[in-house]
Amino acid sequence: MKTLITELLGTSPVAPLQKHIKTVYECACRLPKLVRAANQGDWDTAKKLHEEIAQLENEADRLKFQIRSNLPKSLFMPVPRQDLLELVLVQDKIANITRDVSGIIIGRKMRFPEDIRDDYQAFVDLCVEAVGQAVQSVNELDELYETGFRGAEVELVEKMIRKLDETETKTDRLQSQIRRKLFAIEDDLPPVHVMFLYIVIEKTGGIADMAERVGRRLELLLAK
Repeated sequence: MKTLITELLGTSPVAPLQKHIKTVYECACRLPKLVRAANQGDWDTAKKLHEEIAQLENEADRLKFQIRSNLPKSLFMPVPRQDLLELVLVQDKIANITRDVSGIIIGRKMRFPEDIRDDYQAFVDLCVEAVGQAVQSVNELDELYETGFRGAEVELVEKMIRKLDETETKTDRLQSQIRRKLFAIEDDLPPVHVMFLYIVIEKTGGIADMAERVGRRLELLLAK
């Protein structure tokens, strides 16, 4: 009987989702260190961190495909399978963007102008903080799954999502501030360098945007 029930209900998809976003977070956490090393001209450390980012992004991809292949198709799952798949895709984009940003910095040996250096460092730190908050929210999925996405656990996760929204809003403000400062000095910098600075700033903001979207995906699960 137990085997039959297990076959009907399927195994919980929560642990693989949590493992995936943990790997994504480990990937993102290396970016602030890479930026510090780059600004100090420590390219050996920066390159090592870029390699670690690339390895973790590859591992996140592997876990993503594993989840897509093994996610239960049971009709008895408390949330639709497609919603969980979309959550994994959003999580995975965080690692993808992190790799893109680190690749540009390493490829161009990019050091940030002193006028925006501290602000950008604070910006990338805050974006990674948003990812950490997304991890905390996803870590509550097992409790939500066990309670059928009902009860006090829902209120806790909703509170976490609101906090994540607030952090993402702070990153938007800081990003705008950095752009204004860069605009004020861009005539003094090589045009190509300016172009890539804007690209890196925009992509870095995408890390927080994707973290916020993780919260949005969780919000949709709660609504169902």
